[in-house]
Amino acid sequence: MNSLSRIQAPAAQSVTHPWWRGASIYQIYPRSFMDSNGDGIGDLPGITAKLDYVAALGVDAIWISPFFTSPMKDFGYDVADYCGVDPIFGTLADFDALVARAHALGLKVLIDQVYAHTSDEHPWFAESRQSRRGARSDWYVWADAKPDGSPPSNWQSVFGGPAWTWDARRGQYYLHNFLPEQPQLNCHVPAVQDALLDAARFWLERGVDGFRLDALNFAMHNPDLTDNPPAPEDGKVRTRPFDFQLHLHNQSHAAIPAFIERIRALCDSYGAVFTMAEVGGANALAEMHAYTQGQARLNSAYGFDFLYADRLTPALVAQAQACWPCDGEHGWPSWAFENHDAPRALSRWCAADQRDSFARMKAVLLTSLRGNPIVYQGEELGLTQVDIPFERLQDPEAIANWPLTLSRDGARTPLPWVAQDEHGGFSVGAPWLPLGEDNLARAVDRQEQDPSALLHLTRQLLGLRRENPALRWGGYAVLHADECSLAARRSDGKQSIACVFYFTSQAVPWPDGVGTTGKILASVNGADLGTLPPFGALLIEEQA
Repeated sequence: MNSLSRIQAPAAQSVTHPWWRGASIYQIYPRSFMDSNGDGIGDLPGITAKLDYVAALGVDAIWISPFFTSPMKDFGYDVADYCGVDPIFGTLADFDALVARAHALGLKVLIDQVYAHTSDEHPWFAESRQSRRGARSDWYVWADAKPDGSPPSNWQSVFGGPAWTWDARRGQYYLHNFLPEQPQLNCHVPAVQDALLDAARFWLERGVDGFRLDALNFAMHNPDLTDNPPAPEDGKVRTRPFDFQLHLHNQSHAAIPAFIERIRALCDSYGAVFTMAEVGGANALAEMHAYTQGQARLNSAYGFDFLYADRLTPALVAQAQACWPCDGEHGWPSWAFENHDAPRALSRWCAADQRDSFARMKAVLLTSLRGNPIVYQGEELGLTQVDIPFERLQDPEAIANWPLTLSRDGARTPLPWVAQDEHGGFSVGAPWLPLGEDNLARAVDRQEQDPSALLHLTRQLLGLRRENPALRWGGYAVLHADECSLAARRSDGKQSIACVFYFTSQAVPWPDGVGTTGKILASVNGADLGTLPPFGALLIEEQA
């Protein structure tokens, strides 16, 4: 073990909790994970070929972003067939092979479900737009124009511009909270819910172990189509019309939890199936609590506490954890520092010359939180945001709002497997996005050969979390939080672990509330009992 990191080998523990509680999840963005056929786009056989690597990390589950049949206007989040695999990713047989291999390696498989909208190329929408009296005429959100021909309400889309598009076939507007090519499903209609549950059942029958529910608070709108009020000034730059409103009526309807209970009931009928919602917006915390309340709703939810934060601070961590108290009344949280929609954390949170040490501290922090940590592919390598020139952009939001919206493409670049390879070992063809020279230097093969690399530390920390019940299931109590340092205690009643972190590059005293005795389970950047160097982190098993 190198001098920067010390990890205590864990002892095996018996598990009495459901598999998902405290589980570590690895997010795979299929376009960018591994390409098996040389077309420059990752695919399902590529994922299967690299599952040994994922299993060796020590995670409990993989979450695969959309691979469904799609015209790819929003790269799979515009679904044209909920029960099909897009040919660029492979076939249903390829998916079945992936699930079989994952299960053989002890990995659970989670997939996305997109219930707020479909592609405009979905057969449901093709039928709905043909007539106001057809069988699926009300499966999407249609409304007449105002007397002056303007849209039915003032609602704005997330990606820019009005949330309404005129359709001459019906002589009405249809709602889309995102792209015009993503018409809004009318989930108030029971038949729509039934159809979506049938799609979920299709994948459950194929062996999936859970679902990540995309943009779930957009699943239902206010049927009265009431205008949204203007948002008060908050000092932030507004890059889209969407930013000028309080989103009280186009999303987050009070009927969503009843639909959630139908989803949970279906999943429960297949055993220990994990359900996790993605929830964003100004009222995200209250909605996440509502969506995970009690035993009849979702198992977990995650928001954007860290994903869009421009700084990682002790106060941010303490507040996020305090919002999910271990009191039996609140649900179980999940946490992501990075994903396919947010800039790489190391490019947001620290200076370039601090990235190596900061990444080690960040890895200890993520694996010590109460909840489910989600590792986004490449995070275990310390990948940074790639600067994609305008002419190479693929992200429709970035193209529409250039240059004020930071491109999501920079976090979606292909995973570098081989440093001394033109395309990073990702593909024999030209990748759909550039890998970035800095990230090529962090390739898997290079880190495998370096005992001090972040990849090895991540494996050790995930193993430590899996085998120590206080880290996986215990409560979370903040002992100390100031501008520079954070100390917390994870405890399950039998084991107590102090978690100590230093967030800056300047010397600080040992935090109050933490003793200087105990067994060091993990230490990075030279941290020791009583000594907290820049970006130091310690996990200390406290003595009874």
